[in-house]
Amino acid sequence: MEPSFDFIGQVDVAVAPPQMVGAGPTGERRVIPILGGTLSGPRLSGTVLPGGADYQLIRADGVAEIEARYTIQLADGALLYVVNRGLRTAAPEDMAKLLRGERVPPERVYFRTVPVFETAAPAHAWLMRSLFLGFGERQPDSVRVRIFAV
Repeated sequence: MEPSFDFIGQVDVAVAPPQMVGAGPTGERRVIPILGGTLSGPRLSGTVLPGGADYQLIRADGVAEIEARYTIQLADGALLYVVNRGLRTAAPEDMAKLLRGERVPPERVYFRTVPVFETAAPAHAWLMRSLFLGFGERQPDSVRVRIFAV
C-alpha cells in the first residue's frame, strides 16, 4: 500500500532574531522566539499565539535539528499544543546564508518536520490519533510549514 498525504493546513509564523546560546559539545545552540501567526487550511484554521519558540541545535555537519513548541487557538476557541521536531539542511553555502538570516530559495533546502498535537477538545481528538509530516520554508523573519496527515 502506498502512503497518501492529506493536506490539513499551513502554519505561517513570524519569528524574532535568534538568541545565540553558544557552542556546546553537540553544536551551536540557538533559540528563535515565535511572535505569532496563523494556521489556515481545509481541515484547521486558527491563530498561532505568541510565546512559543524554536529550539535549534546546529550540528558540526551543518544540519539544524529543530524542535518548535507553540500553541494555536483554533477558530472554534480550542487550544492546540504543538511540538514540531525536524531537520533542516542544504548545501554549506545555503546553510550559511540561512544562519545569517538571508533568503534562500526553498527548493534548495531540505526542511521536514513531524508535528505532534495535543488538545483537550473532543472535536479535535483526531489530531492525537494520526501522524503528520510538515514541509517547511524559512524566510528571514518568518517560517511556513505545510502540514499533511499521513
